[in-house]
Amino acid sequence: MSDFLFVTGLLSAAILLGSMLFFSCIMAPLIFIKLDEATAGPFVRSIFPWYYLVIIGLSAVGALGLITIQPLPAVILMVIGIAAVLARQVLMPRINVHRDKMVGGNAEAENAFQGLHRLSVWINGGQLVGSVAVMFMLGMTKI
Repeated sequence: MSDFLFVTGLLSAAILLGSMLFFSCIMAPLIFIKLDEATAGPFVRSIFPWYYLVIIGLSAVGALGLITIQPLPAVILMVIGIAAVLARQVLMPRINVHRDKMVGGNAEAENAFQGLHRLSVWINGGQLVGSVAVMFMLGMTKI
């Protein structure tokens, strides 16, 4: 049973890392390169809730699989998932409000948007680092 839990946690963590890297390094830049701003903005806005749901789901499955056999990687995955919930439910709506105000000509909203967006980038970077750390720790484990 512990082998099954380990493999479940490992696969979830690997898919999580791959998904995050694919979206951050390939999809997001391509969207803004290939689409005009009027199309790219709403498109990215519609993708992000799903992006966060993938992070939440994969980190939860990985954490549940690992909690009894690899507690430290499991806790890191839990933190990644909690950060995704906060980003999706709290940060993203605030970013969208300030972005809409900014597009509407509100100069003060631009500073708020920039700060919140920067925070979301830092959170995403931390989640990526956490995912790499989990993969490293699990890679050093013998089944």
